[in-house]
Amino acid sequence: MNKLAFILTLAATPFVASAALASPSCGNAPQSSWMSLKDVEAKATAMGYKVRQVKIEDGCYEVYALDKDGKRVEAYFNPVTAEVVETKLDD
Repeated sequence: MNKLAFILTLAATPFVASAALASPSCGNAPQSSWMSLKDVEAKATAMGYKVRQVKIEDGCYEVYALDKDGKRVEAYFNPVTAEVVETKLDD
């Protein structure tokens, strides 16, 4: 039985790893209910980001900006609520 459990664990490992690398989830609300791009940019600016670009990526607003320390940041915003879903520092 332990051999079977080991094999099943190995078989599931790639699926767990790929889920961890997946894009952030911002839901699937219709675009008609989304905040405007300008509103999301204003929210990011109010949070202290110096916004360079905003685009739509995988159902999220993806904001490319500089943080308060001047480091490059990718921040993913929920398009309906403008809440930050994920932030990545670009090195």
